[in-house]
Amino acid sequence: MKIVRFFLSLAVLLAASIFLIAPASAQATRTWVSGVGNDADPCSRTAPCKTFAGAISKTATAGEINCLDPGGFGAVTITKSLTIDCRNTEAGVLFTLGTNGIIVNAPAGSIVHLRGLDLDGVGTGADAVRMLGQGQLHIEDCNIERVTSNGVEFAANANSELYISNTRIAEAGAEGVLIKSSVAAGINAILSRVEITNSGSGILIDGTGNTVAMNLTLTNSLISGNTGNGVVVKSVAAASPVRATITGNTISANAGAGVNANGAAASGNGSAIAFLGGSTIFGNVTGVSNTGSGAVQSFKNNMIAGNVTDGTPLTAFPGPGGTPLQ
Repeated sequence: MKIVRFFLSLAVLLAASIFLIAPASAQATRTWVSGVGNDADPCSRTAPCKTFAGAISKTATAGEINCLDPGGFGAVTITKSLTIDCRNTEAGVLFTLGTNGIIVNAPAGSIVHLRGLDLDGVGTGADAVRMLGQGQLHIEDCNIERVTSNGVEFAANANSELYISNTRIAEAGAEGVLIKSSVAAGINAILSRVEITNSGSGILIDGTGNTVAMNLTLTNSLISGNTGNGVVVKSVAAASPVRATITGNTISANAGAGVNANGAAASGNGSAIAFLGGSTIFGNVTGVSNTGSGAVQSFKNNMIAGNVTDGTPLTAFPGPGGTPLQ
């Protein structure tokens, strides 16, 4: 009997020691949220969380949050490499009264993916997605609408990259996409198959306050029906040139310029350049224009017509002989 009691006591002590050394808040590589989940749960597939904010603390760095079923999963601040992927169901993020939908404030080297999200500011929310940190931000297959400020504000605090694809942005009070950093931050932004409509302006890439180069590539996208400009490339200093390559897009029915390159006179030539190719610029108040030392340069394969004032871009490279295109 004494031997049995000894081994029982030993088993209890071993179990207790294992419990004590087990991590109190282990993080999983993949976690789950559900419209009927509970943030007190471990965010596993069989016990999902209710919100993205509840799941993120239980998700390891470079991990992934998935959606089991439709739901409203709430605003969240992301401070590490992370993927939120909900492309196979309805993943709503409602944010109101001047708050932001998703804030990304991750450290250097971070990679954040946002996929399949429906971000709705309900007419009172500020930015749908706001980047304050550094690293890479990927926005894919998302819907963004009804915000008082910007659909996407990319204000990285160091060298960073922005990628947006297959995404609709509508009814933004300011810019559909604002790319601006007031510190020394080299920024490369690539937007493809993006639709920006009924907003204050379409896209603004602004080097004001920056001291290094910023670059934008915009392809196969629609920028239309905005109350301001379609695409603006802006720089105020030769030391911080801003370049945009705009190819294969339709930029139409905007109440300002379809494409504007804005370089302050003191910045010298070449500080703000938009290279325009294979695009349709139609029905805007001004088709293409430059401010100060800015320049819109054309590959001579665009259709610029039907604007109140079409404008005449500069020639970037010689076009086909005899073509009437601009």
